Amino acid sequence: MSGPAPVPRRVSELRTRHRVIHGHRIAFRMAGRGPAVLLIHGIGDTSDTWADVLPGLARDHRIIAPDLTGHGASDKPRADYSVAGFANSMRDLLTVLGIERVTLVGHSLGGGVAMQFAYQYPERCERLVLVGTGGVGRQVTPLLRAATVPGAELALAALQLPGMRLPLGLLVRLARLLGDGLAQDAPELLRVIEALPDGPSRQAFVRTLRSVVDWRGQVGTLMDRCYLARGMPTMLVWGRNDEVVPAIHAGLAHMAMPGSRLEIFDGAGHFPFRNDPQHFLALLKDFIAHTEPARYSAEEWRTMLRARRPHPRSTSAAPPALPHAV
Repeated sequence: MSGPAPVPRRVSELRTRHRVIHGHRIAFRMAGRGPAVLLIHGIGDTSDTWADVLPGLARDHRIIAPDLTGHGASDKPRADYSVAGFANSMRDLLTVLGIERVTLVGHSLGGGVAMQFAYQYPERCERLVLVGTGGVGRQVTPLLRAATVPGAELALAALQLPGMRLPLGLLVRLARLLGDGLAQDAPELLRVIEALPDGPSRQAFVRTLRSVVDWRGQVGTLMDRCYLARGMPTMLVWGRNDEVVPAIHAGLAHMAMPGSRLEIFDGAGHFPFRNDPQHFLALLKDFIAHTEPARYSAEEWRTMLRARRPHPRSTSAAPPALPHAV
């Protein structure tokens, strides 16, 4: 009988693997044994964003952390960069890997992908963990709205020019001194920008962004379907100081998703799992350990759809005050 799978001590020990699906190469990291957990990064980011979480999570779970199509080491074709397209890609990757059901952890855009996955393939989703997720309300940082306008690719290319790192760093320091709310996440946002080294990467970023955001804010919402999350263990995680996707969305989503659990990270911004990875890892493990996987019933799904009404806790009501972190 084989012994336990080697547990990586750091993300560098998680080698990048590849599978070719529909003619396009998808990069991903995978390790561990046990219940499967799929971690989906945000727009412009890569699986590296989970670096401080993956090794600890792999001790008790089989982790799969992909680079979405158009991101990181995955191919960047002229393709479908919509939330539904990414959900299909995640389904296909799991199928190729022989994984039937997963707990989904999604950050920002990845949260929208996770919700879409649970909506399209409820029979394959055991739990949802949504971190600073998109797809709740219209509000989003003006920086992302601006990046959807014509010529955005040229502006992103200019940020890669030699010598731009210094002035950008100075702007971040100035914003912190002036108390700008976005300054907390500025280093992470710069990291994402620096991960767009070439034309195909920047084009994929802009195409992805334009599928979910325009100059007025977020384009779509899954809030009208949140009543279908009844019976799906769901945890919402938000940084209280999130200025990319405002924390008020946490309260709105919590009201709309029956039985959801809400965790607020005081002092954190849009990347709470990077601001305090040990706390995030502890919460994630506790949530998985103390919730039963969702059981999909086609008859219950049909009944909820036929009812054509949301959960009694109306999403039009004012959101509750966010709790203080313990």
